[in-house]
Amino acid sequence: MAMRVILADDHQLVHAGLRALLQSFPDVEVLGECSDGQQALECVARLRPEVLLLDITMPGLNGLEVAQRLGELSPETRVLVLSMHAGSEYVAQALRAGVAGYRIKDSAVEELRVALDSLAQGRPYLSPAISRTVLQGFLHPGVSPTEPPGPELGRLTARQREVLRLLAEGRGTREIAARLQLSVKTVEAHRSQMMDQLDIHDVPGLVRFAIRAGLVSADLV
Repeated sequence: MAMRVILADDHQLVHAGLRALLQSFPDVEVLGECSDGQQALECVARLRPEVLLLDITMPGLNGLEVAQRLGELSPETRVLVLSMHAGSEYVAQALRAGVAGYRIKDSAVEELRVALDSLAQGRPYLSPAISRTVLQGFLHPGVSPTEPPGPELGRLTARQREVLRLLAEGRGTREIAARLQLSVKTVEAHRSQMMDQLDIHDVPGLVRFAIRAGLVSADLV
């Protein structure tokens, strides 16, 4: 029986390449394709795939928020993250969100086949580079990827975290508003509320907080 898969990625070239690769596997059926987080949730709810191939950075809901929500929406669906980010912050967030696998986008083509086979057998999968990151975290507890986020992050709503992530990535207010389909005033209100809730009084402070919380890698700032 074919493994039923949904692909969620907002980069069209990557999307097309992954689709062609998946379609070359005789035991894999691509049920649907999505370009943002909300679409991914809707597709999973409707089609109930065995595997969701999920990018982290997407418009609207990011991949980590999608993975967290799938725990209740479709617990039988396993999430395989396909990301360009190998930093421990991203790996930590993904593991806490309950993903079953994490594959780096620029890894060998054959690795996707190995990852899907691992998930089909009920085993988690991490790219070799990611496995080293996790091991280093255990060897150096001060930077362990399994260390939970601080309580401050829990004060923020899912929307506020999304605004914060985009802000930390250097997006302007108008771009954030367009990406999240919000008004500029709403984005500004979220920013002001976050500053009050976190007792942070400038944007650089918010960016530093986002890095510490693992919402964005320092390499992207």
